[in-house]
Amino acid sequence: MLFNAPAHLRHKLMAAPLSPELLAQKGIKALPVRKGDTVRIQRGDHKGFEGKVSRVDLKEYRIYLEGLTREKVDGTTVFVALHPSKVMIRNLNLDDKLRKAVLERKKPIIKKAQKAVKKAAAPKKTAETAKEVEVTEKVKEEKLTEEPKPEAPAPETTTVPAKAVAEKLPEVTPKANVPVQKKLPAAKKIKEDEKPAAEEKLAEKEEAPKAAKKPAAKKETPKTAEKKPAEKRKTASKVEGGT
Repeated sequence: MLFNAPAHLRHKLMAAPLSPELLAQKGIKALPVRKGDTVRIQRGDHKGFEGKVSRVDLKEYRIYLEGLTREKVDGTTVFVALHPSKVMIRNLNLDDKLRKAVLERKKPIIKKAQKAVKKAAAPKKTAETAKEVEVTEKVKEEKLTEEPKPEAPAPETTTVPAKAVAEKLPEVTPKANVPVQKKLPAAKKIKEDEKPAAEEKLAEKEEAPKAAKKPAAKKETPKTAEKKPAEKRKTASKVEGGT
């Protein structure tokens, strides 16, 4: 595609970047190199060399600078060929009116692109953020309009000597460490009339466990009394069967 490209496309492929100074003045990043432009070499063996463009070769995609030459083996001097991507334009040749028109045409395009980039980078403003901004602005305005309030005078403090304070306070005498005696519950007094009744109750309580310890005597069952009537019944039944 490069070798078969037409002249108008080859002209665009011969573009080189502009210096920061020209970028600030013209607002354009790159332009095709033309005869009469001053350029500086950025890369290669001849880095740092600056000169005017003497010839532009669209067929080979090369440019030639004034003063940049080399010697061949046979001793003849020839210009050194450079690719436009290795140089930076330091000064523009504006003799051509069409080139001026190109500069004016490209400015608004670049400005629009810069604005689009800034909008994409900036945070999107919503209704809530707009309200917050308005509130903060109102608060700032109120603070500026408000008059500074007079500072309240500090309360007067009076110093009282330590001796006067000691005279006013009553003297406190420390109490002696006296052991506190706890009140014991009063013993129940038994009346003289109730003494014999109480003694009887105690005696009954002592005898009760003794009686419980004794085993109970076995009761004798009258076996003979139970058997006798049964024998009589048997004899009676035999007599009846015989009769």
